[in-house]
Amino acid sequence: MKPSTRNQAKGELHAIKGKAKEAVGRLTNDPDLEAEGTVEKTQGKVQKKLGQIGKVFGQ
Repeated sequence: MKPSTRNQAKGELHAIKGKAKEAVGRLTNDPDLEAEGTVEKTQGKVQKKLGQIGKVFGQ
């Protein structure tokens, strides 16, 4: 598997995990968990974009 594809897959996984943590944090009224989920979701989106950029440049 190419590194760009791997980055896209890992990024998507982190985004999904972050979204779940965010939702659980809201439901349990835990602002720390919600913030952690937001950060993880954002990091996942960035990693996914890096994978897409790498794919464009043939990596």
